[in-house]
This record gives sequence, C-alpha cells and structure tokens, in this order.
Amino acid sequence: MPASDLRLAKGTPAYRRLTLAMLFAGFSTFSLLYSVQPLLPLFAADYHLSAEAASLAVSLATGPLAIGILFAGILSDRVGRRPLMVAAMFAAGALTLAAALVPGWTALLALRLLTGVALAGVPAVAMAYVAEEVDVASVGAAMGLYIAGSAIGGMGGRLVASLVADIADWRWALGSVGLAGLVMAEAFRRLAPPSRGFVAGGGGSPLAGAAALFRDRALPLLYAEAFLLMGVFVTIYNYAGFRLLAPPYGLSQAAVGGVFLLYILGSASSALFGSFAGTVGRRRVFWLPIVLLIAGVAATEARALTLVILGIALVTIGFFGAHSIASAWVGRRARANRGQGAAFYLFFYYLGSSVLGSAGGFAWTHAGWPGVALFCLALGGLALLLGIVLARIPPLPDPEIRRPAAVEP
Repeated sequence: MPASDLRLAKGTPAYRRLTLAMLFAGFSTFSLLYSVQPLLPLFAADYHLSAEAASLAVSLATGPLAIGILFAGILSDRVGRRPLMVAAMFAAGALTLAAALVPGWTALLALRLLTGVALAGVPAVAMAYVAEEVDVASVGAAMGLYIAGSAIGGMGGRLVASLVADIADWRWALGSVGLAGLVMAEAFRRLAPPSRGFVAGGGGSPLAGAAALFRDRALPLLYAEAFLLMGVFVTIYNYAGFRLLAPPYGLSQAAVGGVFLLYILGSASSALFGSFAGTVGRRRVFWLPIVLLIAGVAATEARALTLVILGIALVTIGFFGAHSIASAWVGRRARANRGQGAAFYLFFYYLGSSVLGSAGGFAWTHAGWPGVALFCLALGGLALLLGIVLARIPPLPDPEIRRPAAVEP
C-alpha cells in the first residue's frame, strides 16, 4: 500500500489522537522553554543583574536548542520521530525541576542550557512527524493545531510561573512548570501513535541534504523569516515585563503574567491562518500576519496601557499566523529531507530568539521602550520585504500528482 494511503485524514479518531498528542508536545516545549520569561525581573532583582544579563535565562536555552535541532533532525531521519520526542520531553521536565532547586545564578544557567539541548529533540521532529503521518490536504490544519498547542503551552507556562511567583517565589514557579512538563511527557507517550509514514533516510549524506535545501529558492528566505519574526516576538515579551512593572504602570507580577493570556489569540491565529493559507495559497496571505505584527509593534509605543496591551495582542496574532504558514511551507518544499528541512527552519527560529532577544535587551537598557520598538520595527520591515519576494517564487509541482503512463505501441 502506498505511504500516502496510510496517512491520517482530518476528522478520524487516529487524527484526533495525534493532534492531541502534538498539543501536549507543543505545550511542554514552549512552557518549559519560556516559563522563565516573566521571571526575568525577579532574577535581575535577586542576583543584581541588568535586563540583558537576566535574559540569558532565555537565550542560554534557545541558543543550544537551535544548534541541537540540527543534529536532532538528522538523527530523526535515521531512527524515527516518536522515541526521540518522548525522551526529550521527559529530560526537559526533569531538568526544569532541578533548576528550581540549585543554588546560584551560574548553576541555574547551566541547567537552562541543558534544558535547551534536551528540548532540541521535540520541535524539528514534531514538524516532520506531522508531515509524514497526516495526508496532504490536512497538513496545514494539523500544523496549525500543533502550533496552537505551542501557543497554549507558552501562555500556560508563563502564566503559571507568574502566578506562583506572586504567591511564593520564582523557585516554586519553576518547580511547578517542571512537574507539569513531566505530566505532559507521559500524556504524549500514551497518545502519540507509532509512525506509519516514516522511512529511514540514513543512506543519504547530511551535507548533500543541506546543500539541496539551500539551493531551493524559497527555503533560505523562509529560514530568514523564522529568524526575524521570532526575534520580534521574543524581544517584545522579554522586556514588556520590565516596562509594565515599572512606573507609570506599576503592575504586579501576577498582572504582568496575565498579559500572557494573549497567547490564546496566537492559538486561534495559527489555526486560522494555517487553514486559510491551505485554501487560498501561502503566497497570497503570508504578508498579512506580518503586517499585523508590525502594526502591533507600533501600537506598543503608545503610553496608554490599553494600547500597549492591544499592540502586544497584534504582535501575538501576527507572529503565530506567520509561523503557522511558514512552518507548513517548509514541510512541503523540503520533501525527502523533511526532518533536516524542519531542523534548519527551527535552527534559525530559535537562533532569532537567542541572538535578537538578547540584542533587544541592549536596546532596552540604552534607549528604553522606544529603542525596543524601533529595533522590532526594523526586523518586521525586513521580514515583510522577504515575504514579498517569497510571493513571487513559483510552487514546486505536487509529487502526489503523477502523469498518465504512456500508451505502449
């Protein structure tokens, strides 16, 4: 039976199990990775750090994650997707639990680095897993639901960390998130179906596969989009807490954590734009969420708290919408090198979080929020220009469509 006949169709029980498992994977990854984000002002106060130094709690996880993803993608092309994801989720949960207990800033950063390495086994593998197990017509919707799960996880991890830190302290907050990560890992292990569409790709050279990916006209541009858009998103959320805790707003830690409820909008946006792009075409709609993101950054420049929150909401909607489209786009164009193609996309995605997220701290320290907004507007403008170029690149022919066999004389 052809592999395409084994793929899961939207609406079937097996498809629902897979998407629920992927929701748990997304929840775990983003909650463990970014739960420290609302705690950055507390780290700065406890350890007498600047904003950019405190941001290392995020960057020292996302940087190793970016590098580790390249190796995880290659490994998953040879040994499969599911076992690697299960091990990664359990390891990351345990390391986050340990980070709540160790003394000293250096030890905490070391465990954050190891958490990033462990989590490398989830995101690139997840994208390839969905692309292989779900039929072509349902890939966009399935990827949108996975990213929706990531949005819920990012919101939940940050919100739980903020609320627990407001009641107790940041150590209890990290411990709570680590325990939740272990629960999500077990849920994924029980729900995720064994791979049916996976074919081991160990015979090819990783270098040859990478060369093929970077010869493609669209993929390098999609990788650049991941770098730029994630840089905007993480910078806004990294330093919004510093701004909102300070005068003239003076919000509590719990109230700042409430800002992360906006991730619900990202969850809806990823599913909506994923399905919309699958119907109308990625090239026709990719610019739209980027424009929303740019408009959101501009709105955060306002002094009124309502407009600042509205701006962050638009950034969230735009980012998750663009990410949903771009990630599915990569899965379609990478074809035989799906695992490696997804790994490169996420390498640049998390590199943007690490490098540009910390660079945004320099802007905050030296120019306040106007400096942060100007930095993000420049990144968003460049992303929009690349989106216009992407719209002009023709799609690849569909490999599922075969020409009729020639009639023998």
